[in-house]
Amino acid sequence: MVAQQHNLDVIANNLANVNTTSFKEQRAEFQDLMYQTFKVGGASAGGTAVQPNSIQIGAGSQFSSDSSNFDPGPLQATGNPLDVAIAGSGFLSVLRPDGSTAYTRDGSLKTDASGLLVSSDGYPLQPEITIPQGATALSISNTGVVSAIRPGDSSPTELGRISLTMFSNPAGLLRVGQNLYTKTGASGDPTDADPGEQGSGLVNSGFLEGSNVQVVEEMVKMIMAQRAYEINSKAIQTADDMLAATNSIKR
Repeated sequence: MVAQQHNLDVIANNLANVNTTSFKEQRAEFQDLMYQTFKVGGASAGGTAVQPNSIQIGAGSQFSSDSSNFDPGPLQATGNPLDVAIAGSGFLSVLRPDGSTAYTRDGSLKTDASGLLVSSDGYPLQPEITIPQGATALSISNTGVVSAIRPGDSSPTELGRISLTMFSNPAGLLRVGQNLYTKTGASGDPTDADPGEQGSGLVNSGFLEGSNVQVVEEMVKMIMAQRAYEINSKAIQTADDMLAATNSIKR
């Protein structure tokens, strides 16, 4: 029952984030517990007879881990040139207030008071890119080049280039909220690349990546978790009834 409760918690979190930009679905994983062994297969059963199979009783299951599905989510058109969706496996890098680097696929970029490109929470994009005051015709190319027409100029000027970060095992990244991830020993070290190189993916300006949660699939999983919880509860009630019957036997 505890394992199924964890399963339902994961499903509920997926459903809660069905509209969260770039959210990646999680799946609960389980493993069986230790077994009580009464006989081991292959042991002598007397004479030349050999026990053909083991006799074991399991102790149940436990929640072992949750895995992340990093399949791309649907592209959602916004018309905002500062919104970018990554068509590949790369991540954007941002600098957190404590000086650490975090990674995200949420490309809803903004500019702060000084023109610096930042995330929705105000964390500066790495490497830093500053949009001059009064700049017009801002654009971001598929390869991450940020351009704009400076005041007094008639042609676009390159202001910087968005860099993408890749990991050998994205599923090993640690979720820290705010659509951010941090590296762990399981994710491997970050590798920086320009968009379109080394499989990092291209940048689509004017779009955001939606959540890859499939609502219908999560609803089916929720029903299965509920039924599994109920049947486990029934097993406990049945065992209690059996013990009560045993306890009431009169000699």
